[in-house]
Amino acid sequence: MSKSDHHVAVLGASPKPARYANQAIRLLLQHGYRITPIHPRFEEIEGLRVANDLESVELPIHTLTLYVGPERLATQIPDLVKLAPGRVIFNPGTESRALQEALDAAGIEWFEACTLVMLRTGQF
Repeated sequence: MSKSDHHVAVLGASPKPARYANQAIRLLLQHGYRITPIHPRFEEIEGLRVANDLESVELPIHTLTLYVGPERLATQIPDLVKLAPGRVIFNPGTESRALQEALDAAGIEWFEACTLVMLRTGQF
């Protein structure tokens, strides 16, 4: 799979450059990945059209990278599993045992890792 075919969704995307989610979007763009930022209140982030909820994501997702805390993830677990990403990355502070168990039950691979580190070290 080429990077341009590897679709990455960023849940908790932010237009603020200092936020890790925004840094991840910019680094993913530099690496040539297809990206869908997901956030309920924005229309565009880093020149990309934003999906306002999980149901609005149009392409199959290879990687879903999380930038929202476990309390916000709790209500989205069924929709996250239904999205059926190839893998989920729990960035620091997003770890959710309930979501991890739901992903396990659905056979969806997940990691507790940092998207930025993975990209910078060639592990993405």
